Amino acid sequence: MPGWEGRYLEDFHVGDVYRHSQGRTISEADNTWFALLTNNPHQLHSNADYAARTEFGRPLVVSTLTLAVVTGLSVPDVSQNAIANLGWDAVRLVAPVFAGDTLYAESEVLEVRESRSRPGQGVVRVRTRGFNQRDETVVEYERTVLVPRRPVQ
Repeated sequence: MPGWEGRYLEDFHVGDVYRHSQGRTISEADNTWFALLTNNPHQLHSNADYAARTEFGRPLVVSTLTLAVVTGLSVPDVSQNAIANLGWDAVRLVAPVFAGDTLYAESEVLEVRESRSRPGQGVVRVRTRGFNQRDETVVEYERTVLVPRRPVQ
C-alpha cells in the first residue's frame, strides 16, 4: 500500500484545519547552530549571562528558527507536493520560545484557486499557528504555495 504523498489542489477546502502530527523540541544546540548559520550575532540568543539580565532571563530561540520549524511541521499536510512556496505574509511573533520548548502547529485553509498562468496548478493559502507544549501561540503567519492538480490516471 502506498504511503502518504501529500495533498493536491483538489484535496484542499477552505475552512479545513490540519493539526500537524509531529512536534519538535528545540535544543540549545539547535539555537546556537541556527544563529551561527544565519550570521545572527545578537547575544540574546547565545550569551546566557547577557540574556539573564534581560526581561526574558535566559537566551531566546532565534525567531526565524521558530518560523522555520513551524513551517517544517506543516509540510506533510500543506506543501508535501508543492511546486514552490510563493510567500509568507502577516508573520507575527506572539510569544518567546526558549530551548527546551516543544513546538507544534496547525494550519487552516484560507483560499484555494486555480492558477491563472499555470494550467494544471493552483494556489493555496493557509494560516498557520505555531504553539508550545502549553498550547501558547508563539508564531502565526499566512503562507501561499503553488500545488499541482491531481495527476490524471
